[in-house]
This record gives sequence, structure tokens and C-alpha cells, in this order.
Amino acid sequence: MAEKELHLVIVTGMSGAGKTVAIQSFEDLGYFTIDNMPPALVPKFLQLLETTKDNDKLALVVDMRSRSFFAEIQQVLDEVESNPSLDFKILFLDAADKELVARYKETRRSHPLAADGRILDGIKLERELLAPLKNMSQNVVDTTDLTPRGLRKAIAEQFSNHSSQESFRIEVVSFGFKYGLPLDADLVFDVRFLPNPYYQPELRNQTGLDQGVYDYVMKSPESQNFYQHLLGLIEPILPGYKKEGKSVLTIAVGCTGGQHRSVAFGQRLADDLAKNWPVNASHRDKDRRKETVNRS
Repeated sequence: MAEKELHLVIVTGMSGAGKTVAIQSFEDLGYFTIDNMPPALVPKFLQLLETTKDNDKLALVVDMRSRSFFAEIQQVLDEVESNPSLDFKILFLDAADKELVARYKETRRSHPLAADGRILDGIKLERELLAPLKNMSQNVVDTTDLTPRGLRKAIAEQFSNHSSQESFRIEVVSFGFKYGLPLDADLVFDVRFLPNPYYQPELRNQTGLDQGVYDYVMKSPESQNFYQHLLGLIEPILPGYKKEGKSVLTIAVGCTGGQHRSVAFGQRLADDLAKNWPVNASHRDKDRRKETVNRS
């Protein structure tokens, strides 16, 4: 049997049960995601996606916000299930009535089926209407006692696999302080106290990726000592970030101009962390040049 080409997850369930968190979780897992997809558009969108081949994983939120939901959903599901090129699953999110009422009161939103009535009336009506769909669902998650982090973990456990994008990865970026801090940095380390290759004429126009610059930066005792302390600080805390549900941890290493010291340190750190974690290294200001004196 040929392997199915497209993995499709339709996310649905009770209003207020966590579909927004769920669709963000699928995005972190490498899925192409769309929120509030009208059921009638699902087959047409799948046809369009099959011609692009840009992504083989798709997650769609289909729920009560679409007024044609109940009139169209069953026909759409039948059509999707009959498509032999689809690996199709339904994720149904549920929660206890008491918890759903509390969530609506906290956000001060009205239930889509409550109209001018009580929130609980809308919840009970929605539960009754969604019962057949819940029975069809291959994956049902009760979010009553789940935090957003707990829901993300549950989705990752059910829908991630070895071939999919890792649910936690590390971005190591080098930068120059003279050009500003990276806006998305979680951890920032300053290496401007280390010996500066800029003052060596033969190294001035090279970068920390060149062997001569790398060796110059790393050969000093203070560089070796700092790097070992830096690695010893970062490695033990990474499991904690992953456990707390963080999908991307950005570690920034900066020097003055972002050409020499930060590049060498950032690349070495990325190479060492990559032995145990998915890591991407980038050097924001490595090739940046200005007419002013560049003391990186």
C-alpha cells in the first residue's frame, strides 16, 4: 500500500475547550494551520494544497463559528474520509460544563449558541449537537484540568513523530550590540570582554567562521574559562524550558559589531548543543559593513 501523501487533522469540539491553543500547538509541530475554516471550503482547499506539495501536514479548526457547520460538516467528513491520499484524523476538545462556564465568564465572551440566553444553555445545546461528531473522533482530549502547557504536551504526544519537526528547538544567534539586541532573544550573553580580533590587521576583514579568527578568540584562558561556564549554565536548564512547553529557545551572543567574537562563540555553542538538541545557528551581523569604524 502506498504511503498517504497528506496528513490532515480537523480540530473541533466545545467552544472554550482550547482550540486556539491547539492550533498554535500544531503550528509548532510543523503543520500548516488555518483557524475557523468553513466546512464547505475544506475539500476545495485540499485540492489546492495537493498541487503545491509545500507541506504534507495540515491542521484545520472547524467549529461553531461557521453558521453552516452542522449543515455541511457530515458531508465534508464523508468526502475527506473517502480520499485515499489523506491520513485523516479528528481531534475533539471537550471540557466539563462548569469549567466552560468559568472560562466564558473570565473572558467575558458570549457563547455562539447562547444568543440572549444563559451561557450554560448554549453549552448544553452545543454538546447535544456535537455528540455524533465526538463519537466519530479518533482523538478526544478533555481539557477541564489541563493548563495550556498541558494541552500542548498532550497534542505533541499524540501527533508528533520522528519525521516531524521537533516540538522544541534552539536558535543560537550572534549579533552586534551596536546594531541593537535581537528582539526575540530569551537569553543574552555579552562577550565584549574577550580579546578582539579586530585589532589584528590580518583578521579584521574575516569573521568568526574563519579558522584564524576562531582560533584567536578561543585560545585565550579567559575565553576557554568563560565558554565552559557558559555551556555548563545552559545545558542543565534546557530540559526545563522544554518541560514548560516552550517551542523555541533563542540564545543570543553579542559582541560590539557581531563579526568576530560573538560569531565564534555562537557557532561553537550551537555545535555543542546540537549533539543533544535540534539547533539552528545564524549570524545576524556577520557580513554587515558600515563606513564607520567597525570594532567588532
